[in-house]
Amino acid sequence: MTRAITPAAFATLLLIALMMGANHVSARIAFNHGVDVATAVVVRSVVTALVVTALLLVQGVKPAFTARHRRFLPAIGLLVGIQSLCLYSAVARLPVALALLAFNTYPLWTALWDRLLYSQRPPRALLLAMPVILIGLALALDVAGAASGLGAAAHWGQIGAGVAFALAAAATFGVALVLTQHEAADLDGRVRTATTLSLVGVIALAVVGAQGGFHWPNAPAGWWGLAALTFLYGTAFTIMFTVLPKLGVAGNSAIMNVEPVFALVLAWALLGQAIAPVQVAGALVVVAAVVWLGLRKRST
Repeated sequence: MTRAITPAAFATLLLIALMMGANHVSARIAFNHGVDVATAVVVRSVVTALVVTALLLVQGVKPAFTARHRRFLPAIGLLVGIQSLCLYSAVARLPVALALLAFNTYPLWTALWDRLLYSQRPPRALLLAMPVILIGLALALDVAGAASGLGAAAHWGQIGAGVAFALAAAATFGVALVLTQHEAADLDGRVRTATTLSLVGVIALAVVGAQGGFHWPNAPAGWWGLAALTFLYGTAFTIMFTVLPKLGVAGNSAIMNVEPVFALVLAWALLGQAIAPVQVAGALVVVAAVVWLGLRKRST
């Protein structure tokens, strides 16, 4: 028996990608106007956790934590906290889309951790699609420095630290997704989101304290960016941790690799970043690959 991901589920994953791309563009705007990484993570995490907790109270949802949940939820929260700080550190140092290119290797990390931790073999379709997606993203984001005219050496001299942060975010997020699927997928997604983001907020708050306090926006654009990233991230995060475990994280999370393409377009429109023809070609490769991956049939 075979089945394909439903059009509604595929559209939901693309919506998450769009919102997450917009979130990171908003974050870059906030960073350009005085906000630091830890402050942004605290605000978005705490606000989202409070909103989701309020919804749980209104809807009368009572958390039902098992011993397994109590054992793994702190680990998931810690991993997502590290991922959040690392990814925003990458966005602060790199062009938004380039940071997301490096981070969007996380489906590969997800499949790797799934294999190492739970002996799950990655779907053949994922293995076939991922090299194509990564090549397309490399073209779209000019990792060789050809479109910029800097050349590879000079280009990587500028982006090395940011890429390292993004790859660290990808690796930790992959573990978080796998643990969520295998150890906490049966927990209500809203409860899981509230718990995880509360832990992330505590971790980021500790970083704020260690660096001497909050760094707030110094211009109206910074406040708009902070508000937008909080709304977009909170909404996308809630949908992602509710939908992805049910869809099968390792097999379908690669669909969201279209996020850097959305970010590339938004960064061009809002931040004035130019898109070279080779980058457009790379974007088309990515879109074609993720559409094929999303519409494929899978054995149940």
